[in-house]
This record gives sequence, structure tokens and C-alpha cells, in this order.
Amino acid sequence: MKKLCELYEGQDAREIQAIKINSKEVEKGDIFVCTMGVTTDRHDFIDEAIQNGASAIVVSKDISEKEVPVIRVPDTNKELQLLARRFYDFPDQKMKLIGITGTNGKTTTAEMVYQLLKPASAYLGTNGIRCQKFHESIRNTTPDVDRLYLYMDRFVKAGCDTLCMEASSEAFFRHRLDLLTFDIAVLTQITEDHLNIHKTLENYIDCKCQLFRQVKQDGVAILNSKDTYFERVKACCNCQVYTYGYRKEDTLFISSVQTSKEGLFMQFVYEGKTYTLKSPLGGLFNAENLAAAILVGIASSYKMEDILERLSKVDTIEGRMENVNFGQDFKIVLDYAHTKDALDQILTYLNRIKTGRIITVTGSAGGREREKRKGMGEVVLEKSDLVIFTMDDPRCESVDQIIDEMIGNSTKQNYLRIVDRKDAIFKALSMAQKNDIVLIAGKGRDNYMAVLDKYLPYCDYEVIKSYFERN
Repeated sequence: MKKLCELYEGQDAREIQAIKINSKEVEKGDIFVCTMGVTTDRHDFIDEAIQNGASAIVVSKDISEKEVPVIRVPDTNKELQLLARRFYDFPDQKMKLIGITGTNGKTTTAEMVYQLLKPASAYLGTNGIRCQKFHESIRNTTPDVDRLYLYMDRFVKAGCDTLCMEASSEAFFRHRLDLLTFDIAVLTQITEDHLNIHKTLENYIDCKCQLFRQVKQDGVAILNSKDTYFERVKACCNCQVYTYGYRKEDTLFISSVQTSKEGLFMQFVYEGKTYTLKSPLGGLFNAENLAAAILVGIASSYKMEDILERLSKVDTIEGRMENVNFGQDFKIVLDYAHTKDALDQILTYLNRIKTGRIITVTGSAGGREREKRKGMGEVVLEKSDLVIFTMDDPRCESVDQIIDEMIGNSTKQNYLRIVDRKDAIFKALSMAQKNDIVLIAGKGRDNYMAVLDKYLPYCDYEVIKSYFERN
């Protein structure tokens, strides 16, 4: 809480409780900032914000006189960042910031790093905000600026000295992270995604690169040398660079990986010495995520022995290759995979360990890039024994049309079409026999379903749980 005169010279001493950019969320004592979105001008909602209790308004346009103070600034979007930092007393400067970006792997790697650096670490990303004192869901991987600085302030007050955050391409596109400088930045893997926002692959890659332009000169960039755009990202770094991958010249050279139902066994070389790590996390792709986490530990001055001991105990990542066990005699895997590449990696691993059938429940989000749907459908039809196509945040699109685009011109018949996602999951679980694997892909632990312009309460995990409670 601050007085308005502490935030803006010449204003009165009325108290400001919080910063808001959504007029519907405004409460008594808040300051409402009229930011400009891609399709929304929040100047249009000033009266609603005042009606809900706003104590002051920040604008960048001429507006009629209001019953509360109106502060005029050149650019409300840029002002929001400056205001949030002032209001919360620069929380980003009170913690070490670790940013992780990539199309696939960033949530898993960020969670690994968070668990590695506990107890004084915090996590912010797709799986919510968490530290030793709280764990809450959030809607966006990287939230809007007003919430971002609020969360960082809460972490500081909870005693956290390090924040590991997922830095999404959309966050850089929307300038949510412009004022942050990172101590460590990590690149996992870039594949084509989110072109509905970025329009071109070039724009998408450039937003990923922005994280590395914002690393401190005495900071560290940790890059996956296997990534297609490795050299492009490396050229953006003005700091020390660590690499990981399958080249002998990498800072961390992954020399061998073996996977089984029990997880993976990895050997790697660092500074001429060979180390081994046994992890309960499955999938070859997790070797790269673990390698990135190890290098974060090294860059954070942890001893290798401590790093390996801690990472060997990371046995689950919510919504990422998460084994869901309610005592059933078949395997349930819950995963956020929503690209062709991610589905391919997971199904390749599951086919390697399966002793029964693979039943996959999946869909594709509406209002997003349609071009990826056919490739997703091809992968799941090729690498699953049965696919149940269903909804996945359809928004304003027809679920049946989305499914048609996923099936494309495939001649395969190993699929069912069940529009309602809960019904689709119930059907998959009811069909599963001993030793089968049921993969429920696309939403992970999301707690909503985006239908039309609404976010309806929904969670795959809760649906699975309710199935077993009924049966």
C-alpha cells in the first residue's frame, strides 16, 4: 500500500491498495491503468473502474473530467511497468532472477530448478506461483505486469532470494518483462508454435532471443546446442555462455542415456570428469532438461554432489509426464503436450516402455495456429493404438472442425471422436485394460476450459480423480 503522492508528484495523500488493468477486478482503493491491448483499449472502461472503486486513473489520452484524480502519461503500457516497480519497491532487484524459455521443456526445467534451489527459491510459470509458503494457480505462463510485480513482491516477503520463472515468447511480445535483467537464462528447445500471436517464425524466435539480450553482463546463458536455433540465440548473448547437449565440446556433454519404466540413467562429462545421474523421470528428452538444471546449479555455485543428489529426488512434475495413480492396474500419464514435436517425444518414449496398448486423449486449441493440427493428428494416430479426439480450449471454434483438421486425409481408423473432454477421458479410462497406457495430453494441470469468451472451471486431474471416485 502506498499514498498516491508517493507514486505521482503533486497528487494527494489518498491510499492506493493495488494496481489493476482489468476494470472488472478493480476494488476500492485501486489505481486503474488504461493500458492498450492488441484488441482492447482500457480507456473504454474508465467509468466501470471508477464505479468499482478505483481511487485514481492513469491514462494516455484526453478524457473528460472524473471524480477521481486522472494522471496523464505518454504511454500507459510503459508506465504500468514503471508504476508497478515503484509500488512494490523494486522486488525484481531483491531476488536472483532465472529465466527459462523454449517451446518444449521450459516448465519441466523450471520446476527442476525450483526444486533444486529450495528452500529459498520461488517458481512462476504454467504450474502457478509457488514457494515454501504458498502454491496457487495462475492463468498465463508469464502474467500481466500488474500481477507479475505483485507476485514478485509476495515472494520477497516470503523470504525467497531466487525466482525461477518461465519466460514465454508472448510475454516478450507484449513487453511484460522489459525492465527485468536476468542473472541466468536457459534455452530448452524451440519448435514452431504460437504463430497466431507472432505471425511468423522469425518473430517468434526473436522474442525467444530477447530473454538472452536481457541477461546481465556478469550473468550466464545456458543453451541447448542441439536446438535448431542455437547459433542464432548464442549470437544474442553478451555474457558467459554454458552449453549442454551431445557434442564433446559442450560445457556439459551428455555421453549416454538409458530409459526404462523406472526412469532414466544418464552419464555426462563436465570439466573432464564423468558423472552419473539416475532420475525417476522418464523420456530421453528429460536428459536435456536435467542437463540444463545441472548447469543452473553450477552457475549458482552449488557443488556437483549436492546437485545430483537433489535432482535424483525430483520424481514428478505436475502435468508433465505425470504418472497419476489411483490404484489402477494400467498407467495414466498426464501431460501438457500440445505440439507435434512434444507429442512425438512422449509417444516415442511410451512405445519404448509399453507392454499393452497406448490410448491417447488429445485435441487442439481453438483460436490458435490451425497449421499444426494435421501434424499433431498424424503423430498420435501413428504412435497410439487408439486415439480419442476431443476438445482442448476450443474458444470460438467448432470442436468437430478442429478434430476434422487433426484427422486430415488420414486413412487410419484407430480413433474415436468424443467432443466433451470429460466424456472422452471417462471413455479412455473405462476402455483401459491391465498394462495399457492412457496418455491424456494437451492441458496438463490447467484449471480452466476456454469456451467462447469464458474460462470455465475444468481440470484433467480432477476429472480422472472423479472417475475413480465413481468407480
